[in-house]
Amino acid sequence: MTAPNTDPETETEAPRRARPSARALRTELLVGLALVAGSALLGLVMGLVWHWVAPKVPLYADSSDIYLLDPEGEQSISADLYFAGIGLVCGLLTGGLAYWRSRARQGGIAVAVGLALGGLAGGYVAWKLGVALGPSGNIVATAKSVPLGRTFYGPLALTAKGVLLAWPAASLLALVALTGLFTPKPAALPEYREDDGEPAAEPFPELPADPHPDRPQLREEPRPERRETP
Repeated sequence: MTAPNTDPETETEAPRRARPSARALRTELLVGLALVAGSALLGLVMGLVWHWVAPKVPLYADSSDIYLLDPEGEQSISADLYFAGIGLVCGLLTGGLAYWRSRARQGGIAVAVGLALGGLAGGYVAWKLGVALGPSGNIVATAKSVPLGRTFYGPLALTAKGVLLAWPAASLLALVALTGLFTPKPAALPEYREDDGEPAAEPFPELPADPHPDRPQLREEPRPERRETP
């Protein structure tokens, strides 16, 4: 026995519709993998830019040791700041692009996870590429290859590994901000009663109180019943 005003087929199809289909899950997985792969490729560009703009640490050597040319210089800190700034720009770009491509499907958990993992992958690729393109990490061998007293540069490095989080943090913030600003909110649904499924009727307004309660009230006399004559 089914409840009144209900369709048995609808009741059986409702849980089926609530479950995500295999095709939808596959699409979400592909979106996340595409974001990770695209961010890793963008990390190559970031590594090139970081290697080009980041300041290097100048060194020189004599017959006994290797010294900093500018002991009070801030080249190492500047390299970290440049890396964080470029990562923020890349994060804003990937977050905005991810929202623009996924706004029709109203995003999804795969978009956020893909941005986070992609930002970490892109930052790691940029870090390793920039270090590889920079001066050699073997400072002793580099000092021996140049004349004594000649200035050479130390390897490009990240002294604060926390800057690797700049890219994923910026991408997620951009996604959340754009979603909150430009995603239309669903309209409010009318209230329904559980008994018949119809919209709940608005309550009748209360009648105003009688200003003359002592006045006799008119009563409607009952009408006599009409009897039919045979």
